Amino acid sequence: MPHVVISGDISRRFTGGEREFDVEATTFRRLILELDRRFPGLGRQIEEGMAVAIDGEIFQDAYAAPIGEKSEVYLIPRIGGG
Repeated sequence: MPHVVISGDISRRFTGGEREFDVEATTFRRLILELDRRFPGLGRQIEEGMAVAIDGEIFQDAYAAPIGEKSEVYLIPRIGGG
């Protein structure tokens, strides 16, 4: 099962402080849906404010990105610039 790590304050707001989860999913989109099912509102927050790295590769558009059974997925707050 893929392992997910959430960094930043988002975990306090949505998961009661839990930062690491095992999530059954084969694509990033499925992963978001499962996390949102467990923690309502988290899916939208991930979509709007988080960057994603899957097995060390950073994705700009990860929705269809495949996730392996032993993948590590890191969700990181996006850094704004201007």
